[in-house]
Amino acid sequence: MATSQADNYFSQPSQTQTVRAVIKGRVQGVFYRNWTIENATQLGLKGWVRNRKDGSVEALFSGSPDSVQEMEQRCRRGPPAAMVTGLEVFPSNDDPGTGFEKKPTI
Repeated sequence: MATSQADNYFSQPSQTQTVRAVIKGRVQGVFYRNWTIENATQLGLKGWVRNRKDGSVEALFSGSPDSVQEMEQRCRRGPPAAMVTGLEVFPSNDDPGTGFEKKPTI
């Protein structure tokens, strides 16, 4: 039985990528955070999103590298009413939590 559990452990893809993204432009007041939650959940990502007092939106995305990369591409476009003028992405060691949530503005 222990061998079976070990086999299952090693056969599961364990590669997880976590990044922090800062999205700039017209990204507040256009449902960017709710759009981010919907898209991140659809891609199976963990993390959070929040507004920043400087007018940008910040998010933490954690999951498979392909899903994280797809989310980065989606963030470049954003929801229909958004006008994204910049996207900065940084590697992160932050704990993404167990789901995807909206955090308070900082």
